[in-house]
Amino acid sequence: MKRRHFLAATSVALVLPQLTSAAAMKRKVAVIGHTGRGNYGHGLDTVWRQIPSTKIVAVADANPAGLAQTLTKLKLKQGFADYRQMLSQVRPEFVAVAPRHVDEHRDMILAAIESGAKGIYCEKAFCRTPAEADEIIAAADKTGVKIAVAHRNCYQPALQQIDQLIASGELGKLLELRGRGVGDRRGGGEDLWVLGSHVLNLVNYFAGAPKSCSALMLQDGRHVTAEDVKPGAEGLGPLAGNEIHARYETEKGIVAYYDSIADDGTNRQGFCLQLIGGKGMVTIFLDQNPIAYFTPGNPYLTAKPRISLPITTAGVGKPETHPEISKQVSNHVRGVEDLIDAVDNDRQPLCSARDGATVVEMICGVFASHVAGGKTIDFPLQPRGNALGDW
Repeated sequence: MKRRHFLAATSVALVLPQLTSAAAMKRKVAVIGHTGRGNYGHGLDTVWRQIPSTKIVAVADANPAGLAQTLTKLKLKQGFADYRQMLSQVRPEFVAVAPRHVDEHRDMILAAIESGAKGIYCEKAFCRTPAEADEIIAAADKTGVKIAVAHRNCYQPALQQIDQLIASGELGKLLELRGRGVGDRRGGGEDLWVLGSHVLNLVNYFAGAPKSCSALMLQDGRHVTAEDVKPGAEGLGPLAGNEIHARYETEKGIVAYYDSIADDGTNRQGFCLQLIGGKGMVTIFLDQNPIAYFTPGNPYLTAKPRISLPITTAGVGKPETHPEISKQVSNHVRGVEDLIDAVDNDRQPLCSARDGATVVEMICGVFASHVAGGKTIDFPLQPRGNALGDW
């Protein structure tokens, strides 16, 4: 993720950017969902109704009952069983690729690109392999279409306040990043894909692109073997393990760790990324409000009581002056507005296809390292598939 893109997207104001081009004309949006196979993600269908400059003109859903329900929900008359037919007939400017199941994303995105769409907003995880991401990026680069991936936490303006803590030296030397998954029944490989992708996206933001990965995958305390590999839920592809420990070396020289253990006892409260510095620690709680806290003081001294200060858009320990932003982030309004602005100003979205691809590569790097016996695997990955499937 390029920091300059983040600053460009948020420097005008903390409120949503006011679009200046074609503001008076409604922009045509088509929604692709699939009831029973990921549905419509986390509101990727309804978000467009909250954007005054856009109008949903059609929806596609291969499930007849789901299509009928969605037409009623979105107050639409035009529905299609085949998303390719919809894209061909409607020729939308923007397309929402909404299903949570990942195995259809590549085909849906490529079809949207081929239809002439200018902007695509895609549910995470982005796609199943670096090879699929390569295909998508090549097609997008050829046509100029802008793709945003719904890693919504990166749209939080509070991240700028964390940047300032690092830049000012108040956090001290940044020693390491530590991320954890939700740690529920999905702990391990599924947690890495479905929720860990949010954590890895923020690792990319703060530490830069990953240079290498070394990892260990366990099943009930023993090393995962080829016999453990099964088709993953939500169309994730080959998957295994209910415990994962990964280490990344990054572009900025900061080492980042990611851990996920099924039923880890944290009651889903460990889902976070911690930035550990010599003078304090920042904890980013994914999808919560406030999203982050700063705990000043040497993180390894426990003699004194620790105070955690909320990080808001106004600063560390200050009251939130824009309470509406948290909702705008969680319901994808900020992400969609950023995508529209990226189309109008010919820039990459804050969370672009390349950012989504980086996360996919970080995940597949875990699989590649484990299959190689825990060996450190360099990026870019070679080969570009899912190593569990070739084991």
